[in-house]
Amino acid sequence: MYGVVTRNADEVEMEPFDLGCFEVKDVTGRAAAPLPNAVNMVSCFGDNAAAAENPDLVPVDERGEPATRDRDYFDWAYICPTHPEYREGLMEIIADCAAESDDVRLDDVGFPREGFCRCDRCERLFAESDRERWNDWRVDVITEFVADAAELVSGRLLLTLYPDPYPDHLRARAGIDLDRLADHVDEFVVPLYDTEYATTYWLETIARGFRTRLGGDYDVHGAPPETPFSLELYAVDVAVDDLVHATEVAETYAKDVFFGYDANNAAAALRRKDADRRDGEVHRPD
Repeated sequence: MYGVVTRNADEVEMEPFDLGCFEVKDVTGRAAAPLPNAVNMVSCFGDNAAAAENPDLVPVDERGEPATRDRDYFDWAYICPTHPEYREGLMEIIADCAAESDDVRLDDVGFPREGFCRCDRCERLFAESDRERWNDWRVDVITEFVADAAELVSGRLLLTLYPDPYPDHLRARAGIDLDRLADHVDEFVVPLYDTEYATTYWLETIARGFRTRLGGDYDVHGAPPETPFSLELYAVDVAVDDLVHATEVAETYAKDVFFGYDANNAAAALRRKDADRRDGEVHRPD
């Protein structure tokens, strides 16, 4: 199945896509009304606007340095996952999405990186917890958030993952424990973005890594992962032939393939792919 990821409401039912993911809240803080005919998406702890308006929302490391986009390694500003009012607001948005359409996708879930967050609230909550190790406590925070969100969603809950399948990397980086989240998530989505896809060996390597990390056989013809995962490709200004090749690699390993932020280019790639397949068919008389 092929899907499109878009900020444009008129593209969620565009041919030849089977489903549309619509950004209700993105990392800029821009908000839109959820749609009844889409998988509505919510950027949870990435929010440039909220961070700029209230710096107290931003996670800090042990030196007090904030996780904002003007620092190295951060493409956008983050919000501390333990901030109660912000979390309450997210739950309201997720509930609004679920009221419009059964399926919901959560983006940007987790702590920003290793070393975050060391704000006074996080330090206090960790001290009050029954955890001896800080990383274990961070996992509890994120798992609880996803579990609470799942209670609001009657259909499928999709969760976007940072594209690192190496064991324990996501846990150490963001507080994401895939085994625990699998109890609450119906499908993971892994964005593998490139502006060219001139080579795809790295795409295959990461895709195969997630397949085995999520419980699937190394052999793609063997058992699928226990928790399905899909791959998301970048479609903006990517050459059609290269996007076709990337799609062929991605669909070998993933349940579905999504295309981000250029529905027309993605549709052209799928039409080319279909035409190439039909041109390669050989019909012989019975």
